[in-house]
Order: sequence, then structure tokens, then C-alpha cells
Amino acid sequence: MSTTPAPAATPKAFPRPLDGAPSGATSVGHSAGASAGASGATSGATSGGGVVCPSLAPLEDPLGQALHALTMDGVFYARSHLTAPWGIDLPPMPDTLMFHVVTRGVCYIQDDPHTHHPLPAGTFTLLPRAQRHTLVSAPGAPVEDLFDLPRQELGDRYEVLVYGRGGDRCDLVCGAVALQHPAAKRLIELLPDRIVLESWSAAQSDWFQGILRLMAHETETLGPGSEAVVTRLADVLVIQAIRTWIERDPDASTGWLGALRDPQIGKALAAVHGQPEQSWTVENLAAQASMSRSAFAARFHQLVG
Repeated sequence: MSTTPAPAATPKAFPRPLDGAPSGATSVGHSAGASAGASGATSGATSGGGVVCPSLAPLEDPLGQALHALTMDGVFYARSHLTAPWGIDLPPMPDTLMFHVVTRGVCYIQDDPHTHHPLPAGTFTLLPRAQRHTLVSAPGAPVEDLFDLPRQELGDRYEVLVYGRGGDRCDLVCGAVALQHPAAKRLIELLPDRIVLESWSAAQSDWFQGILRLMAHETETLGPGSEAVVTRLADVLVIQAIRTWIERDPDASTGWLGALRDPQIGKALAAVHGQPEQSWTVENLAAQASMSRSAFAARFHQLVG
């Protein structure tokens, strides 16, 4: 496979942007449930199958507002049935968030030919900036460009890919969405290149595995409302992955994320995100934070620099 960087590409069937719509990999499987209260209270929303899902933080929480802006209305999905050996090269997609869910088998993700990270069944992988990467059945497998492979379009925002050479099977559900909200784009800029949630080591593995099973079922059956169901399930997985990283990584306690979590400075940043067209001054922001101008400036500098 050639390692020469390719120009950024937009998927041929990638949806038009909709309104509202650090480096390295971070594995956060051990704490997927431990951070359930990181961004506000977690309620026990239980489905008929006994799956308990964390709720979003209340909107008065500034960090919750940034996470709420990640809601993925209009996400583009692809369901893949792959048999070894296989390899797919995915080009970079600017201003896009991408995720992969392994629902059966195992595959590997690589950012270069020498680095491979295994993704077994039950793994959710989030690429906040959708950089170029490759998915393969095993290191050294032949690789083809995603857009050179035959894909069946089942709708404006849904495709099915069946590809491979008859060996061990791997099933994936992949999604991509363009981000436009200023708070969402700012949050994405601060995340690592890759966040991995591993269901077997998650503290709340029951609900996590339940969501993955339901997502796999909905993408297989495509019943009435399946697209809406998969979209909402993806919302939960993406937000939970980010919440877990925020709770576990020391980098999340400083800079813009640290400021968002500050009880007073966070209110000012939430006001900016809510009214980006406003000409904000230090005085205005200090008033939002219920602080004096000098105290606000000192605290902001301490957190953000």
C-alpha cells in the first residue's frame, strides 16, 4: 500500500452539511461506565430488552452544551460484510467525525503500514477528525480504496458493502457526519486522533453491549424507523466515548475543556457558544460569569493561558 499522503476527499455519497449538525489513540474501555456522571446526572432510561443508557447532561452544564452540539442528525451510514483477506483505505474527510463499530469478527486499524491496533467484536472506535486510516483483516492484507469498491446504496444516507475473498468474516457499522456547530467543532479539535471503547472491559458493559447488539440488529433488518434508531444509538456511543476520555485524560482538565468545566468561566463560554454572532467583551463575559472584570481575566488566563 502506498504511504504517500493523498489529498483530502469527500465521500461520493457523503451527505451535505446540515445545520446544527491532541494526537494519538486513547483506549477508554475500562471507564466507559465510571464517567457516567462526568457531565451531569445519568438517568436509567431502560428499553424493553433491559438496556440502560446514560442520558445527556442538562443543557445548563456548559460541557453538556458542547456535547449536545454533537447530535448527529443526518449522519451517513455504511454496513459492511467483509471476508478475509481484505483491506479498505479511507481518505481524510475534513470537518467530519467518523466512527466504526465491529459487530462480528475482528479487524485492525492502522494509520501507517507499521502500526496496527486490533478491533475485536464489541469495539467502538471514534475518529473525531476522520483522518486518513486503513481497516484490514490482518496486517499485510491487500488494501483497496473505499471508493473503488462496489457499494449498494439503500438510500441517500445508507450503503451496504460486501467485499472480500471468502475467509473469516468481519461485520462493521460505520458512520460519518459533518460538524457545523461552533461548540462541537471546538470540542473536536481538542480530542485525540482516536478514542476506543472496548465493551468487554467497560464498567457498564451490559448496556454498552446491548447498544451494539441493537445497532447491529437495526442495520441488518432495516425496519421502519431503523435509521432514526441507529442515529440515536450512535449519539449515545459517541458522547459516552468523549465523556469517558474527558474524565480519564489529564489533558481534559486544562485549556478550553478545563475552562468549560469551571463553574463560572464555563457559563461565559456557554454564552459565547449560544450567541456566536454577539460582539463579546471582557466586561460582558465577566457579567455572564458573575465575576469582576479583573477576577474573570485572571481566572480565564489561569485556565486557558
